[in-house]
Amino acid sequence: QLPIYGQDVIYAYSGQNMGDMDPHIFAVAEEAYKQMARDEKNQSIIVSGESGAGKTVSAKYAMRYFATVGGSASDTNIEEKVLASSPIMEAIGNAKTTRNDNSSRFGKYIQIGFDKRYHIIGANMRTYLLEKSRVVFQAEDERNYHIFYQLCAAASLPEFKELMLTCAEDFFYTSQGGDIRIEGIDDAEDFEKTRQAFTLLGVRESHQISIFKIIASILHLGNVEIQAERDGDSCSVSPQDEHLNSFCRLLGVEHSQMEHWLCHRKLVTTSETYVKTMSLQQVVNARNALAKHIYAQLFSWIVEHINKALYTPLKQHSFIGVLDIYGFETFEVNSFEQFCINYANEKLQQQFNSHVFKLEQEEYMKEEIPWTLIDFYDNQPCIDLIEAKLGILDLLDEECKVPKGTDQNWAQKLYDRHSGSQHFQKPRMSNTAFIVIHFADKVEYLSDGFLEKNRDTVYEEQINILKASKFPLVADLFHDDKDSVSATTTSGKGSSSKINIRSARPPLKASNKEHKRTVGHQFRTSLHLLMETLNATTPHYVRCIKPNDEKLPFHFDPKRAVQQLRACGVLETIRISAAGYPSRWTYHDFFNRYRVLVKKRELTSTDKKAICRSVLESLIKDPDKFQFGRTKIFFRAGQVAYLEKLRADRFRAATIMIQKTVRGWLQRVKYRRLKIAALTLQRYCRGHLARRLAEHLRRTRAAIVLQKQCRMWRARQAYQRVRGAAVVIQAFARGMFVRRIYQQILLEHKATILQKHLRGWMARRRFQRLRGAAIIIQCAFRMLKAKQELKALKIEARSAEHLKRLNVGMENKVVQLQRKIDDQNKEFKSLSEQLAVATSTHATEVEKLKKELAQYHQSQGGGGLRLQEEVENLRAELQRAHCERKVLEDTHTREKDELRKVREGPWECQENALLKDEKEQLNNQILCQAKGEYQSKELEEERSRYQNLVKEYSRLEQRYDNLRDEMTIIKARRAVPDTVMCYGSVGGSEVSKAAMDMMVFLKLQKRVRELEQERKKLQVQLEKREQQDSRRVQVRAGDADLAYNSLKRQELESENKKLKNDLNELRKAVADQATQDNSSHCSPDGYSLLLNQLKLANEELEVRKEEVLILRTQIVSADQRRLTGRSQAGLLANPPLASFPCWSVWSVLPPCAWHCLLRARVPHPPCNLHRLLEAQLQAQGREHEAEVEALRAQVEALKEDLDRQQQTFCQTLLLSPEAQLEFGVRQELTRLTNDNLVSALPEGHTLRAVGPPWPFVSFREIWKISVLQSPQSPKHLLSSNSHCLLLLDLKPQMLTGSVPCLPAYILYMCIRHADYINDDLKVHSLLTSTINGIKRVLKKHNEDFEMTSFWLSNTCRLLHCLKQYSGDEGFMTQNTAKQNEHCLKNFDLTEYRQVLSDLSIQIYQQLIKIAEGVLQPMIVSAMLENESIQGLSGVKPTGYRKRSSSMVDGDNSYCLEAIIRQMNSFHTVMCDQGLDPEIILQVFKQLFYMINAVTLNNLLLRKDVCSWSTGMQLRYNISQLEEWLRGRNLQQSGAVQTLEPLIQAAQLLQLKKKTPEDAEAICSLCTSLSTQQIVKILNLYTPVNEFEERVTVAFIRTIQAQLQERNDPQQLLLDSKHMFPVLFPFNPSLLTMDSIHIPAYLNLEFLNEV
Repeated sequence: QLPIYGQDVIYAYSGQNMGDMDPHIFAVAEEAYKQMARDEKNQSIIVSGESGAGKTVSAKYAMRYFATVGGSASDTNIEEKVLASSPIMEAIGNAKTTRNDNSSRFGKYIQIGFDKRYHIIGANMRTYLLEKSRVVFQAEDERNYHIFYQLCAAASLPEFKELMLTCAEDFFYTSQGGDIRIEGIDDAEDFEKTRQAFTLLGVRESHQISIFKIIASILHLGNVEIQAERDGDSCSVSPQDEHLNSFCRLLGVEHSQMEHWLCHRKLVTTSETYVKTMSLQQVVNARNALAKHIYAQLFSWIVEHINKALYTPLKQHSFIGVLDIYGFETFEVNSFEQFCINYANEKLQQQFNSHVFKLEQEEYMKEEIPWTLIDFYDNQPCIDLIEAKLGILDLLDEECKVPKGTDQNWAQKLYDRHSGSQHFQKPRMSNTAFIVIHFADKVEYLSDGFLEKNRDTVYEEQINILKASKFPLVADLFHDDKDSVSATTTSGKGSSSKINIRSARPPLKASNKEHKRTVGHQFRTSLHLLMETLNATTPHYVRCIKPNDEKLPFHFDPKRAVQQLRACGVLETIRISAAGYPSRWTYHDFFNRYRVLVKKRELTSTDKKAICRSVLESLIKDPDKFQFGRTKIFFRAGQVAYLEKLRADRFRAATIMIQKTVRGWLQRVKYRRLKIAALTLQRYCRGHLARRLAEHLRRTRAAIVLQKQCRMWRARQAYQRVRGAAVVIQAFARGMFVRRIYQQILLEHKATILQKHLRGWMARRRFQRLRGAAIIIQCAFRMLKAKQELKALKIEARSAEHLKRLNVGMENKVVQLQRKIDDQNKEFKSLSEQLAVATSTHATEVEKLKKELAQYHQSQGGGGLRLQEEVENLRAELQRAHCERKVLEDTHTREKDELRKVREGPWECQENALLKDEKEQLNNQILCQAKGEYQSKELEEERSRYQNLVKEYSRLEQRYDNLRDEMTIIKARRAVPDTVMCYGSVGGSEVSKAAMDMMVFLKLQKRVRELEQERKKLQVQLEKREQQDSRRVQVRAGDADLAYNSLKRQELESENKKLKNDLNELRKAVADQATQDNSSHCSPDGYSLLLNQLKLANEELEVRKEEVLILRTQIVSADQRRLTGRSQAGLLANPPLASFPCWSVWSVLPPCAWHCLLRARVPHPPCNLHRLLEAQLQAQGREHEAEVEALRAQVEALKEDLDRQQQTFCQTLLLSPEAQLEFGVRQELTRLTNDNLVSALPEGHTLRAVGPPWPFVSFREIWKISVLQSPQSPKHLLSSNSHCLLLLDLKPQMLTGSVPCLPAYILYMCIRHADYINDDLKVHSLLTSTINGIKRVLKKHNEDFEMTSFWLSNTCRLLHCLKQYSGDEGFMTQNTAKQNEHCLKNFDLTEYRQVLSDLSIQIYQQLIKIAEGVLQPMIVSAMLENESIQGLSGVKPTGYRKRSSSMVDGDNSYCLEAIIRQMNSFHTVMCDQGLDPEIILQVFKQLFYMINAVTLNNLLLRKDVCSWSTGMQLRYNISQLEEWLRGRNLQQSGAVQTLEPLIQAAQLLQLKKKTPEDAEAICSLCTSLSTQQIVKILNLYTPVNEFEERVTVAFIRTIQAQLQERNDPQQLLLDSKHMFPVLFPFNPSLLTMDSIHIPAYLNLEFLNEV
């Protein structure tokens, strides 16, 4: 079997139009499915052909296509049941004949029902005319039904021992044909498939055993030996007959009764009942009739139960019927079965003629072209001969009613009645046969046996015995409500279908006589019902052609094929097409194909129909050779070839011109190549001679150099000795002189520094005074100039020429004025706030310095001069700041007055009114002076412009009002106390309108919030310090001021530098965005607002930093006083770092501050009894204050908890009911965990934060202390389930800007703590809940690529952490000493590492599935259909005729850029989330393989894309993909290698395909393509113009001969679902666990508690 019926082929044909791809049974099935969905009309697929042509297989593949494409929407698996019915029906209804090894000996029509969404919901089967005679007789080289041989092959199974079966040769009913085996068929394996199909359809095991018993009993019945008596009129059966005993035992009937009634029969008269013996022949006939009847009833029962299994209570919306009925048959001896089969084929052929031929002529009528209807062959006379009144079937039923009716009498009646019919003949040499001339051939029927087969008589006594069987199934088969002689079964469900079917023609009237339900009558009735069903649906025809009669593969008999084509009416269809217009083009396709024949001046017209008419009338002189329809052009035979010849001539002339130019270019290239070769030879020869000369010169020079070096070495040795002595003497002398000079320079340098600072201060003072005077002079001078210019502008404004210029620039002036007002307001507010902050800061510092100066004078006498100078400097700066403030206030007042004047009465309005009056005066003057038509026209134009200007001015006024209202709203928002939140809300709303980048601005806001929180903490700590040291001696060293200044300077410098960088980045980004917005006519208000808020954020940041520095300096001073009061002088000389209690405070100090603090000296405070008592009182007060603070902290915690619950409640209301339930369960679980934790603590213990309440202990230190370095911490942590619930709820967007794979690090830290406290239950619970939680998250987000990539990276990182810190030497080679301290100590988690590895593989596969689902719809369109290189695919292949499309027109195409953009998105997401580079490489290797497989499979199945232009497009697209890989540094992934088959396929399309050398080149090039793929592409290759040729058969055979030695797989298509194995190489982390920082917005506060 060729590999063209797999799942990949089904998916390739799904959704394609009829004619786009190669002819296939799947193409017909897809067309029927699409027409059902599009037209909402029932469909039928009629599969016809001779016996052995492949009808059953075709019908089976069509049903499999529907089961795959229209699978059931529920879990009923109805499509599997539909497919499972095929093995059962083939087993009980198919047999081997001389023409076919699997011939269907019955007809069936399967209706597959669909719902409104076109999913399969059920099915129904009808059967027609089972060939019962095959049960008891088979011709030579034929077999009985397959089920008998399958049962014999499985007789050795234990459950079938009671059947008493042996091999098939031992039974009469299965050995009459001779050879009982079929080559390549395993009956035992087929029997197993049959049993599986019974089970799938719901047939119980007990019923299956009963079915097999009945089939085995038929075989035993055929082997019953019947002995004739001497008189010849009677016979008997031996009571010891084993086969009769087995028959009775298997059917559960009495042995004696069956033995008696097999040899006797009952005659019933009106008065008496007689029992009569039968002759040997009569007994054999009765036995055979019983066997046939038993098998027919069993066949009907199985069909009925199959229909029950396929039945559905749902409403059926539409159905597709598949008709698999026997083909036309003619044998040497033709009997009643062949007559009925050929009768059915006559009816089907009549339906085909009426459908196809009428449609062909209806298209001419629809296109409104002149056409005379052509008569075609109608087989109605032959059908009337068979089924009309007193026809063959009617006479046969009448003869069956005659008591002494015989076959000879019936044949004689046929001769007398129908001798004059043209379709009936009498053979010359026979009086018992007759000939019927069918549509396909003449068939001679032998009348012997017609009456018996039509009566289908079974003796009632034998049936009554079977009805009394003790087995329920056997008794049900022969119940009275069944038709005892029925050979066809129509399902009750099928008859009760809700689909109303009406025949296309009136039904045939039955004869007046009352017919008995004979086999012929039943078959005629069921056939009429079938034709009514087919006429009520849209038919689709599948004509199966038998290649030869010898059943040989790859052997084609042309005569037999033509005979079958003629028999099925295909040649008749061709005849009608040839008599009419066989070729047709749409106007659009004709224009695109033959536009080269159109003259250039005719192409200027936009009407394509007119162009086509003019071209055809000029090219084809005979108007009868073509016709113009409404949508198409119809041509007679040969006209398209003539047009193709003209088109080829035109192309040939162009080709000659191209060839001439190309050949000339090739000759020039050849000449240049020869010239370059000659020059190269000359160059090499000259170079050789030059190198010989150079070698001689080099050796000569080398000898001279050796001599020089030797002499120089001897002279250098003598010189070095003398020089060494002189250098030693000079060194000592120069050192003495240099030291003297250095001391003098050092003193001068210090004096210079003092002079420099003093002169600089004096110069700055002088410069400031001069600058102030210059500014005042400039202001006065500019004011004078402005007044003069204003006066000149007012004079100019009254002129007539200025009117137009002013009107043109009016809008710009209004916009500029509005911008100026906004900028001045923002600048004034910014300067005012800066001035207020500077004033408050300076005042605070002055007061503080005064106090410190007084204290310093009390403590020490020296150093006052320097502090005094600083105070003077600060006062001068404060005075200067007051001056600047005053100037700014004056400027603000003046500008505010101007702004008020503008708002109260804008000068634009006044000038506009003035100009309007002047313009009206001018207009009046012009009207008075105008005399001609030109002046009046100019006036009208001027009026129009003025009206437009007035309209524009009103619009600007409205815009001005809107902007003023917006400014009012912004000012009101800024007045809100929460400045930071206002910035965020206003900025967010405005910037979102302007679509600007807010990343830097949000970072500044975040930094301001952190500084605000740190300031509050420091303020609380400072108050506590001041309360503790309020009664101590206040001693402050001079170095504290230096520490403060140093801290302030360094902090301000670093912050200033950082903020400048951020500000530059923000301005640059905003400027770029503003440029884009201006180009798109966007408003600049968002830009101005963003700059304003950025300035305000900078000011707020400066204020917060100033406050933080002040608090830090005070805390440092307080700590220093406390330390110096408790420590001794020797300890202060070199204090160890561990001696400081607040390590986080000391770690942030710069080196100069350390130096200042270590040099500080504070005397010990005196100790006496009074101070001791005071200290005790202070201690009690501090304890009281601590308790109060603890209570306050609890109150604050409760308030925060209440706020959090309220916020959670509000969020819950917005969720769906399912999400609310899940969220409630999660909250309850967290609450119970906390309650259990509190109750588990010892009495008197509560949860508390680790360590003292240090003000500068960051989250990192708390994390480090609570998890890493907590030897004395309690063992009570929050439940691991709550960890997982909160961590697994994280979204990738929440962790933007943080450490990649942060959840993995957090989970490992929890695992390490559980390992530290040696709690195995906690470790198990934590890991188990983590794995299950990840699975739930991935199941919930099974289509989210970002979420899947996020958890893949975190799972891999957690796996790497478990390996890196497992303690295994193999994983610790790259660890640092600090990392080795974090290793696990108590548990070996090797098993969990394996579980995590498996989970990573699952996540990787889900990631690939999501990515493939996104990319797969784009691939075919982007790689094969989209024109990456314009103009290559504009011409269709010659003779390509597209069928009517059933798809709705729409632009669903993709380009290659769409695929590249999507892969860029994938790559960015994976890189941002920290996925290992090795995994990223494997992901893209898999995706590129999928692109290769899908593209190559479509190329192998589509004829329209196998061309040279497609190869060029493919090469270009592949190069773009390779360029993308190199740009992303992914060329090491192996993705390019996966594209190798596609690259070779593209090259194959472009190579020459004529000579044996070309074949050898193709074989050597296409190493990644299999032989079948190469041959398929060559067969499908379609030229796009006349200069290309189709690949010849001889060339393809040459390719096959050269590729014979290859061991290629038999599969034609690539497996697009294949997935490469993924590897997760060990990738240790460089981070240490104590460096992990957890952002506060993640709400993971529980990690700080133990």
